[in-house]
Amino acid sequence: MTTYYKVYIIILNYNGWQDTIECLETVLRNNYPNYQVVVVDNNSPNNSMEYIKAWAEGKLDVWMHPNHPLKDLSRPPIKKPVPYVFYSKEEAEQGGNPELESKLKDKIPEDITTKEPLIFIQSGKNRGFSAGNNIGIKYALKKDDFEYIWLLNNDTVIRKDSLSKLIECVKSLDENTSPVGTVLAYYDLPDKIQALGGKFNKFYALGRHLFVLKSIEEAIKEYKEKKVKIDHVIGASMLLNKKFLKEVGLLDEDYFIYFEEIDLCERGRKKGFKPYICLNSIVYHKEAVTMNEVVGTEFSDFFAMRNRIIFTKKNNPFYLPFVYLSFIVSIIKRLKRREYKKAYNIIKIILGKRNYE
Repeated sequence: MTTYYKVYIIILNYNGWQDTIECLETVLRNNYPNYQVVVVDNNSPNNSMEYIKAWAEGKLDVWMHPNHPLKDLSRPPIKKPVPYVFYSKEEAEQGGNPELESKLKDKIPEDITTKEPLIFIQSGKNRGFSAGNNIGIKYALKKDDFEYIWLLNNDTVIRKDSLSKLIECVKSLDENTSPVGTVLAYYDLPDKIQALGGKFNKFYALGRHLFVLKSIEEAIKEYKEKKVKIDHVIGASMLLNKKFLKEVGLLDEDYFIYFEEIDLCERGRKKGFKPYICLNSIVYHKEAVTMNEVVGTEFSDFFAMRNRIIFTKKNNPFYLPFVYLSFIVSIIKRLKRREYKKAYNIIKIILGKRNYE
C-alpha cells in the first residue's frame, strides 16, 4: 500500500501577487494527494495579500499570454472559492488554529487535489528570504504532521507531476540526502535549463549554476554520464526532510538575500547530509522576477558581496584573505568604470558595514 507523506509547500511572496497566483493555479492541480500550501507575504507594500485573498475568493484572476508554451499548466483556472485561513506571524508560529482548518476541509472544490485549506500568513515585516520562509517552516514544525517541506519560489510554475516525481525520487534515497532540488528550467524557454544545482568556489566565495541554457535532455544525459556531484541546491525549488530541519535548523536570517541555500547545504554537509537533484521532477522558473527591481543595482551588489564575507567567516574562515583580495580587484574595476558608489559600498563591506544605506 502506497504511503503518501504530507508535504508542506511554502511560497514566499513580496510584491509579486500576480506570479504567486499563477504559481498557486499550478500547485493546486498537481497529482500528489497529501500536501498543504502555505503562502507567506513579506509585508508587501502593494497589498499583495489582499489580491491573493481576492483570487482565492473568486473575485480576481490574472492574465497570461494565450500563446505562452506553459499556459496549460495554469489554465483553465481552478474552481473558486478556495477556502483559506489567514494568520499573523505570531499565530502561525504557534501552529495556527487546527480546529478551524479542519472545518474548512469539506468546502474545498473537487478539482483541487489537496483536502487541506490554503494557509495565508502576513509576516508584518520584510526581513528577507530566510526569515519569510522560516515563518512557514515554524508553522509546519509546530503542527508536526509532515515529513517534507518544499520551499518553492512564487515566480515558478510546476507540472502536474512535479511533486509526485520529487517525492517518488526522495523515497528512494536515504534520509541523510537533503536538501533535494528539482530540474529548474526557464519559464520563457521551457526546454532550456536554468540550473541543475550549483557548484561553489570556496576561495572566492562564489557560486554558479550548472548546465545553464543547455536543453533539458542534453543536460540530464551529461549529468548522469559525468556523475555530477553538486555543492548546493538552488533555493527556488528545494525539498527539506524533517530530520534535516531538526538536526541542521532553519535558514540563516542574517543574509537577507543571496547565499541562504548555499549556507544551508554547507551546514547540512557538516552534519552528514548531502544535497541531491531529482532529474525527473521539473519546475519552471521566471528567474528572480521578485528581484527584478534590485538585481544589478547597488542594493543587490551590496548584499551579494557582504554575504560572501558572512558566509566565509562562518564556514571557511581560512579562505577569507582570498575573498578580500577579490574585493580589491572589484574595487579597481568599478573605479575604472566610474562606478564610485559601488566601489564605496565594497569598501564599507570590508570595514564591516552590515546594512545597506
